Amino acid sequence: MSADLKKSSSNGSEKSLINEEQQAKISEIRRLIGPLPEKLAIYCSDAAIARYLRARNWNVKKATKMLKETLKWRAEYKPEEIRWEEVAHEAETGKIYRSNYIDKHGRTVLVMRPSCQNSKSTKGQIRYLVYCMENAILNLPEDQEQMVWLIDFNGFNLSHISLKVTRETAHVLQEHYPERLGVAILYNPPKFFEPFWTVAKPFLEPKTQNKVKFVYTDDPNTKKVMEDLFEMEKLESAFGGNDDSGFDINKYAERMREEDKRIPAFWTKSEAPPEPMPTSSVDLNSFDSDASDSGKVDGSTSHVSDSEGLISDKSVLVTKGSDNCNGSKELLYR
Repeated sequence: MSADLKKSSSNGSEKSLINEEQQAKISEIRRLIGPLPEKLAIYCSDAAIARYLRARNWNVKKATKMLKETLKWRAEYKPEEIRWEEVAHEAETGKIYRSNYIDKHGRTVLVMRPSCQNSKSTKGQIRYLVYCMENAILNLPEDQEQMVWLIDFNGFNLSHISLKVTRETAHVLQEHYPERLGVAILYNPPKFFEPFWTVAKPFLEPKTQNKVKFVYTDDPNTKKVMEDLFEMEKLESAFGGNDDSGFDINKYAERMREEDKRIPAFWTKSEAPPEPMPTSSVDLNSFDSDASDSGKVDGSTSHVSDSEGLISDKSVLVTKGSDNCNGSKELLYR
């Protein structure tokens, strides 16, 4: 990796700089993708294409294949059209939510509580996860493109694991949100979780390994890890901070409804370079992942990056229903 692309995922370094060779690859992908309808054109900013290139080690064919699959998915799934009222029932226990604080580098924070799962619907859980991811991206500052995950394992046990939801979660995150994870804090994971990480770690690139932090309340280094990333006065007490207000579904619902109102405005103005618009509706089959490849794309890699390895080997992050918890995201695809 070139020097101007090196960045630390945990210290909040800003967007990577793009050199001439890399910009040429971005332009080549634009040519291969072709003209797009407005929303997808907005999605395909230079920064977005660069994320797909980084996820595939700047291999144009592989990145184009990955991006085409995402464009087809977005055209069909329409993640930007999900609104709070559609997913509110999934949020009642606070199993996933965007915190009202950011880290010291301005990155949005998603709090996840696996033991607070309240739904057995795979479709509903994935829909809510996508809503949360889109909302977290909506609220990123202009100089950031990654987020922080705070994963609280309090009350978690093996009964919470759902392999079906985990597989679907891994697919969505690794295929459609590449290079979006800045750092993941695993807070008080149970001992039986450690073997999963031991097996997964050798298959991850060093930069991805560095994004995962294990934090334990009985570890003297815990406070330093959290203090390095957060203002302790704003951090929730569940993560060693001084804010004990907790999750309030009513306040959160009000906040999400207000943020939903800001979504349409973004999708009607493009920050992407002007491109010719198709004169008729876009055929989803035109996003066939192999359409522009002259040969078969080799998908094998010795390592995986970002959410790919992190999620697929950590089934504990996605869980079955539980009654342990009770009810007590401007969009910048730069």
